[in-house]
Amino acid sequence: MEDYKIIVAENIKKLRDQRKLSLDKAAKLTGISKSMIAQIEKAEVSPSMSTMWKLANGFKISFTELMSTPETEVETIKKVDRTPLVEDDGRFRNYPIVYFDPVKRFETYLVETDEKGHLEAEPHPNGTQEYVTVISGELKLTISGKSYTLKKDETMRFRANCTHSYDNAGQGMCQFYIIIYYAEAK
Repeated sequence: MEDYKIIVAENIKKLRDQRKLSLDKAAKLTGISKSMIAQIEKAEVSPSMSTMWKLANGFKISFTELMSTPETEVETIKKVDRTPLVEDDGRFRNYPIVYFDPVKRFETYLVETDEKGHLEAEPHPNGTQEYVTVISGELKLTISGKSYTLKKDETMRFRANCTHSYDNAGQGMCQFYIIIYYAEAK
C-alpha cells in the first residue's frame, strides 16, 4: 500500500518551492498553521480530508494533485493499494482512485460510508462539477441546503462551487463514486 503521507509531503514541498512560498505565506493561503504544514511536509502526520481540501483550495489545485505520482503508460488501480482519507470517526472513507491529470482535468474517488456516516465538503473553485454515482446503499446529497436522495445505479451531476454534504441515508454501508471535473482557470 502506498504511503500517501510521503507523497503529500513531497508534493507540498515541491509546490512551495515552485511558488517560492515561505511557511508563513503557505499558512495564510491555506488557513492551516505553519507548524501543521511543516509536520505534513516532514510526513509526521496524516492530514485529514478537511486539511487536504484546505491545502488544495489554498494552493488553487485539485485535491488529488497533492497525492499524485508520475503517470505510467498502463496502470491497474486497486482499492487495496490506495490509502483512504478517513473522516467522521472512521465512518466515511474516501479512496482517491484516479488522481487529477491537468490535461484531462478530472479525478475519481471511491467512497464508503457506514450507517450515519457524514461529510461536509468545502466548496470547490468556480466551474467545478461533481458526478456522484451510487453503487450500493442510499445516499443523501445536500447541495446549497437542498437535499436529494440517490439509490443504487443513480447518478447526479452538480456545480460544486457551493456547500455540499454526503450522508448515508440507508441501512448498512453506502458506496459511491465521485468524479470531479475542474474547469480551466481563466
